[in-house]
Amino acid sequence: MLSRIAHELYWLGRNLTRAEITSRVVDGVFQVELQGATEASPGVVLGWGELLAMLGDGGDAGAMDRAEALERLTLDPQAPTSMRASVERAREGARTVRDVISADMWEAINTTALSLRGDDTPAWLAPAGPYLACQYVKERVALVWGLSDRTMLRDEAKAFLDAGSYMEAADLVLRMLRIAFPPGDDAAASGQALALLQAVGGFQAYRRAVPAPPNARPVARFLLFERAYPDSVAACVDSVHDALDGADTSPRNSEPVLRLSRLAADLDFQRRTLPDAAEIGATCEAVQQELARVDQDIAERYFAGAQAGRRTTVVEI
Repeated sequence: MLSRIAHELYWLGRNLTRAEITSRVVDGVFQVELQGATEASPGVVLGWGELLAMLGDGGDAGAMDRAEALERLTLDPQAPTSMRASVERAREGARTVRDVISADMWEAINTTALSLRGDDTPAWLAPAGPYLACQYVKERVALVWGLSDRTMLRDEAKAFLDAGSYMEAADLVLRMLRIAFPPGDDAAASGQALALLQAVGGFQAYRRAVPAPPNARPVARFLLFERAYPDSVAACVDSVHDALDGADTSPRNSEPVLRLSRLAADLDFQRRTLPDAAEIGATCEAVQQELARVDQDIAERYFAGAQAGRRTTVVEI
């Protein structure tokens, strides 16, 4: 496969997943507001300003009111971190690789992008607007991933598409954990810890997998270490490893594959040895930095030295 095509597929996966998780985190905070939990709970900080910081938005979050933050996170065409911008980038990437992805996938991505372009009216800021838009993006991206599983060959193209998706999911979950759990706070509250689970669609999975109430620390450990949940950091690392291992003709000599193997083993070791009361901020920071190195290794090995990331992958907290 041409390195240019692999690069576009990798970032197509990242942009689709970024749009989906952005929609989920906006919906999660929106649901917390509807439940009346407008103040951040002790141990968990997750609001509109935190979402902008999590997504790497360079704007002045403190100067924005709720409506401005919602617009910037959802349909602002000038904000590179908005759902609309992520879908537009995915559309451009899909257009480049139309002969590699299926026609059904292209039609689904193209229709989604064109639909979002038509919702620039002030009515968008009505109370139901953010919820409906987030539901739409979640459903459309889920449709695209379903089509990719059923209509694409399981070859190198699918491997790079999946690798990009899981890299983005791991990166955003780590960003969310680092920002939502400031170090040194009492992490005994559950109010906005529920928003974290809703932000990744993991509430039902958490209830089945973890006997503890959805307090901050159990939720953080679940999102970081639970390999049975596909969007946990550990599961995403495993999935990226498997995708690249299958696509690489010499995986034993592949630096990204080897680095991912070491990272997966380290996460498993920390899951077993890290005390329940321990802060996870340092662990999240170390894992995120290691994923940034993986991203660079992927670019150097598979993309002919193409730029590793189209945005910074490590958040400065």
